[in-house]
Amino acid sequence: MGFDISTDEQELVDAVTQISADVLAPQAAAADANERVSDETLRTLAEVGVLGLNLPEAFGGPGVGSVAMSQMVAAVTAACASTASIITAQFLATDSILLGGTDAQRESWLPRAAAGEVIGAFGLTEPGAGSNPAEMSTKATKVDGGWHLKGTKCFITNAGFADFIIVYAKTDVDAGHKGISAFIVDTVAASAGLAFNPPEKTMGLRGSPVYEFVIDTVVPDDALLGAEGEGFTTAMRVLDRGRIEVAAMSLGIGKAALDAAVAWSSERKISGKPLNRLQGIAFKLADMYTKYRSAWLLTMDAAEQRDAEVDFTRSSATAKLAASEAAAFIADEALQIHGGYGFTRDFPLERYVRDARIYRIYEGSSEIQRTIIARSLSA
Repeated sequence: MGFDISTDEQELVDAVTQISADVLAPQAAAADANERVSDETLRTLAEVGVLGLNLPEAFGGPGVGSVAMSQMVAAVTAACASTASIITAQFLATDSILLGGTDAQRESWLPRAAAGEVIGAFGLTEPGAGSNPAEMSTKATKVDGGWHLKGTKCFITNAGFADFIIVYAKTDVDAGHKGISAFIVDTVAASAGLAFNPPEKTMGLRGSPVYEFVIDTVVPDDALLGAEGEGFTTAMRVLDRGRIEVAAMSLGIGKAALDAAVAWSSERKISGKPLNRLQGIAFKLADMYTKYRSAWLLTMDAAEQRDAEVDFTRSSATAKLAASEAAAFIADEALQIHGGYGFTRDFPLERYVRDARIYRIYEGSSEIQRTIIARSLSA
């Protein structure tokens, strides 16, 4: 398990890490308070290829491997988790096209997305269909020259300002998950048939808005992503990849919280001694590091398997489960070590705790990951 990356990849990792520290970290608290990451921040990241990290060079991406990409996602998250959420939502949308689309669809959308010219969203979740997408009620009905999409989606990151949304809908209501198809919805062309509610008032990742929206519009035939009935397969493949990205985001918050706790406990003194000289605190730090390192190894292993083009469903689920649970533990312990100061917004600890909470829920809850892992062991 060397998890080696090339010299070019390392240079990009170093560049993104530096930009994250210099540009993202100073504005993270403001993005949280203002409930929106600035467009300028996204443009800065687009200039170095971050918005297309998941894409091959043929479609405008830097063509990096998943190990390097995971390290960059972690670096961005350590600086500003809201920014990372917007970026990885972009990956879900473009992965949908990359994995499930036609050559024409890839050539039309992916280079522009990689350049940051268009922002995407991944429209899978519904009010009555979260953990089981097969229960979705959004429908796509064939009409002359296209498809009539009608339904409601919720908790969709980027949707309210996205240029395109990958909308999953049932084209055959009697076929279960085999009746689900995917569509590329151009939000400008379909604007009259899209109604967005105000962004949800979320606990964390407040700079990365999520939306509920209603769609009732006709899209052209070429909006069908790939073949009819292939939507569920595409979505599951996308989520396998996305779970590694959630694991990487979890690593980012875990590392930021751990570093903060180590620094604070070295400087803060009780009865003339640094906190980290107290066994109770020292043991906390040891447990935090152990969980972080274990999650790091699992995440990089899953990323390597993704690049090896083997079945990595169980590995991605394991990495997401371990890393998301580790991030929550580490962030909470780091806040505890900071005491009352950690509970204030003068320090980032309370934001880390709030931001980390969603990682055990979205792109498959911890319970769903355990289900995936357990089923794979019995297969």
